[in-house]
Amino acid sequence: MATTQRAGKKQRQTEQDGLTAVAEALGFDEETLRGLYRKMVLIRLFEDAAQRTFRQGKIGGYLHVYSGQEAVATGFLAAFQEGDRAITAYRDHAHALLLGSDPKAVMAELFGRGTGLVKGKGGSMHLFDVANGLWGGYGIVGGHIPLGVGMAYAERYWGSDAVVQLYLGDGAIHNAAYHEAANLAGLWGRDGLNPTLFILENNQYGMGTSVERATAMTDLAAKFDSYAIEHEKVDGMDLVAVLACAQRVTERVRETGKPYAVEALTYRLVAHGAGDFFEKYRTKEEVRTWRERDPIGLFEQKLLAAGVADEQGLGAIRDEAKQIVDEAVRFADESPEPPLEELHTDVYADAE
Repeated sequence: MATTQRAGKKQRQTEQDGLTAVAEALGFDEETLRGLYRKMVLIRLFEDAAQRTFRQGKIGGYLHVYSGQEAVATGFLAAFQEGDRAITAYRDHAHALLLGSDPKAVMAELFGRGTGLVKGKGGSMHLFDVANGLWGGYGIVGGHIPLGVGMAYAERYWGSDAVVQLYLGDGAIHNAAYHEAANLAGLWGRDGLNPTLFILENNQYGMGTSVERATAMTDLAAKFDSYAIEHEKVDGMDLVAVLACAQRVTERVRETGKPYAVEALTYRLVAHGAGDFFEKYRTKEEVRTWRERDPIGLFEQKLLAAGVADEQGLGAIRDEAKQIVDEAVRFADESPEPPLEELHTDVYADAE
């Protein structure tokens, strides 16, 4: 018993020291740390509501949620500066919320309503909020990677010091679009003309196929070696580790104009898509093991150990986030569908 108590005390002290050291290094005060927790909780509850309403038939198309991966986007977007850009694939709700999109508008977009983020015409996989730096979620696997690399080149060509955060999944790295774009990023980067920060969210599965069954080379970060792009790995379930990594590498990309890649090792705690009720490709034991490292729970422990928050305060944050999500669902439910005239707006071709 005494040994167990000592081990627990040592673990809490380690968590406290780690959080304190990173917070001091990044200049984060206690309110900022609580704010990061608030963001992750909002994402989780938003995604829970999205899954629930999808299964109620209120969301059309398909739905992919971010539950379990919250620490990745939360950590990297904490390093985001005005003028930077983010572009991602179809698991994009969290990125929109983190960049400042109105949760009501995001939920309304999922519902296909005229009050949605892109007037109900994009749906879950195609969220855009250019004013806040989100240059899209994309439904075609790997299709957004050349776009992100091209945007990074344009920014540096125009004399901007902006960084493009390009999020991709472990499945997309086997796509030809990745290889072509990464080659150009490395080539242009030699002259400091490609400030792309590749954020590879390795959640262990491309749909229902594990990384081990998809590639002979399971060290995905090392694939960037082929294109002379430096890289590293980070524990994508640990927000503190992601924050420290994100601030350092973002500053490096901004200063040098050279691309950099980070493989964030993470795990989605839910099925690939909300329509998958069976998940026969992975065991319940595996999911339970990963749930023990839920990024929200891990960060809660660190906040409590460091005295940054108490149980009552964290409960209040959860209640506040639930209220925001409930209001978003209500707003989406009550919003009208887009009028037929919207079929002819925001398109490239002239009406004639």
